[in-house]
Amino acid sequence: MKGVTLNDVNTVLCLGAHSDDIEIGCGGSLLQMIDVNPNLEVHWCVFSGDHVRKKEAQASAEQFVSGAGKSSIETYEFRDSYFPDQWAEIKASLSALAERIKPDLIFSHRLEDRHQDHRVVSELTWCAFRDHLILEYEIPKYEGDLGNPNWYLPISERHCGKKIATLLECFDSQLNKPWFDDELFRSLMRIRGSECNSSSRYAEAFYCRKVACGFLPPGG
Repeated sequence: MKGVTLNDVNTVLCLGAHSDDIEIGCGGSLLQMIDVNPNLEVHWCVFSGDHVRKKEAQASAEQFVSGAGKSSIETYEFRDSYFPDQWAEIKASLSALAERIKPDLIFSHRLEDRHQDHRVVSELTWCAFRDHLILEYEIPKYEGDLGNPNWYLPISERHCGKKIATLLECFDSQLNKPWFDDELFRSLMRIRGSECNSSSRYAEAFYCRKVACGFLPPGG
C-alpha cells in the first residue's frame, strides 16, 4: 500500500450505494478538498436509484463537484436493498472501475454498517482496490450503528452549510423522512468536531483500516 496524505491527493473516487450516501458521508470533505485543490479530479459513482433518485443524484453530484478540475458522475441501476443478491454484478462493476480509475483516495461505506447495501459496497471496494487509501464514511440511520471513527477531517462552517443546503435542495424524495433534515446532519458534524477539537466546531469522521507511513529512502 502506497503512503499518501491529503496534500498528495489529486484523484478521488467516491462510492455510494444510494443517491445521497456520498453527500451525507463525505460531502463536506469533498467540498473542502476541491477548494484547497481546484485541480482535483473527482469520480463519483452511485450504484442504485430509480428514475427520480438518479436525477436527484446527478443534480446533487454536479453541485458538489462543480469546482473540481475534472470530474465524472456515474449511476448504476442495481436493485435497492437487494445488493447481496447482486454481488457478482456489483463486483464486476467495481473491477471495471478499478481498471479505468487510479485514485489516490477512495471514500466508501463502512464495513460494519448495518445496511446490507452499504456493507456490500464496502466489502467489494476492498476487493477491487487493494493498494489504495480507503476512508470509510458513516451514515446515520434507524439502526443506531454509529461507532468510534479514527480519522477526522475538520470542516469549515461554510462547507458544512453548503453540504446541508445542497442535500435539502436536491433530494425532494427524502424530505418526508423524519431523519433527513438540517438538525441531524449538522448535529453529527458538530459531535465529530467536538471529538477532534475542530476550530470550526465541525468535522466529518471516517474509519481508516490501514495506511502506509514512514520515511523515504535517501534520494527517494
